[in-house]
Amino acid sequence: MKYLGKAAAAAAIAAVPSWAAANSSDPIIIPLHNWSSQIVMSNLVGTIFETAGFNVEYVTTDSQAVYESIRLGDVTLELEVWEGAFGVAFNEALAKGGLHDAGDHEVSSREEWWYPSWAGEACPGLPDWTALNDCAHLFATPETGDKGRFLGGPVDWLKHDQERAEGLGLNYVVVNAGSAAALWAELAAAEKANRPILLFNWTPNFVEAVWDGAFVEFPPYFEGCKTDASLGINPDMTYDCGNPTGGYLKKAAWDGMEENWPGAYAILKKVSFTNANVAEMAKLVDIDGMEPEDAAAKWLEENEEIWKPWIEGMS
Repeated sequence: MKYLGKAAAAAAIAAVPSWAAANSSDPIIIPLHNWSSQIVMSNLVGTIFETAGFNVEYVTTDSQAVYESIRLGDVTLELEVWEGAFGVAFNEALAKGGLHDAGDHEVSSREEWWYPSWAGEACPGLPDWTALNDCAHLFATPETGDKGRFLGGPVDWLKHDQERAEGLGLNYVVVNAGSAAALWAELAAAEKANRPILLFNWTPNFVEAVWDGAFVEFPPYFEGCKTDASLGINPDMTYDCGNPTGGYLKKAAWDGMEENWPGAYAILKKVSFTNANVAEMAKLVDIDGMEPEDAAAKWLEENEEIWKPWIEGMS
């Protein structure tokens, strides 16, 4: 389908019946974070809400603190709750009350240390994590001296990579990128220089369609790895394991959403994206260079068979 732009996308779904009369006129507050798929997904779901007659506002929020904001009703929902990055913050807010699990996407997620194929060729012991120390010099930079560098995600993603390095006795320094875009810029630069690089990556993501590579295989994640030092291969430290594999990607909602906007809440419960959908959302911004709002409109135009069933029969 030819992309006609945001205005055309809005017109294409203008015939959606309006349920706003039975709902609050207050805006549905949707948070925006610092990675592309989340921003695109938030905009496209927000567009569906708006064309159905709901008021929507977007706010830029911290990706960890957002769960407390949802619990308090300051933010209405979250569309990308990644188990590895945000499971702890989500569960802590869940235990306090005020927000709830609004369902899973049809996604199997993973968030982990990752390396491109040329780094694997230079360090043939990978993906086994025990090869990392032998190859630390390959990943060293002037700022890390004789230690290898691991390029982590933004600090607010709270991945505890330095704790893992210490818990597993890795001769590495964790340097945090300022944004997801900075991760991919460094990866592209490393490819151009044929320089080994070790960085944070996740799936679903557009990266797997652009660069061949693999996740480091750490000791398997287990319950208590992050909290009980007596468990795991290092009896004195926590985080001596990898991140969960086959993790969830959830939606979270304020407990008051269903009462205030029952029509929008019904849509949210039906919203479910696949690995390929999420990767495509990221690609439109990170590879194709689109603005997130335009990427959302394009996705809506080209995927009516996915989202239109979510709103059918809801007059």
